[in-house]
Amino acid sequence: MDGLAKGESEVESAEQLFAKIRDNFGKTLEEERKIEQLRTIEQEERTCNEYVQEFKKIARGSGYEGRPLIEEFKRGLNGAIRRKLVEAEELPTTIGEWQERAVRLDRNQRQSRAEERVLERNMVRPGGNAQPRGGGSYGRRGGQIM
Repeated sequence: MDGLAKGESEVESAEQLFAKIRDNFGKTLEEERKIEQLRTIEQEERTCNEYVQEFKKIARGSGYEGRPLIEEFKRGLNGAIRRKLVEAEELPTTIGEWQERAVRLDRNQRQSRAEERVLERNMVRPGGNAQPRGGGSYGRRGGQIM
């Protein structure tokens, strides 16, 4: 400070000044950007695994940890996954546990929906017998049972 009063400068060029500003304030701006991203990221149509990977990338360097990080993670999950997680008997306690369970629930839910679609396609609907499509021949070839 004494040097500044005498007209001396701590930096010799504008580049050094900007470098000092970036060093002192750059991390804060980066943290603010990451916090904003954490507050707006959502799973949407992505798999939970894809959401978790992006969330982890954004969370690194955000300054968030513990409960606030978990709350932002939960906020961005699809509603059905979030409800199943918070309705569990034993709630996860760490961000890693929340992410692991969410990925598992999402995978199970997607698998269940896929199986339902297959079953619906293969079943005859209203008033008919539940038979596979294609004549309902259950392994017959040319009138003979295989």
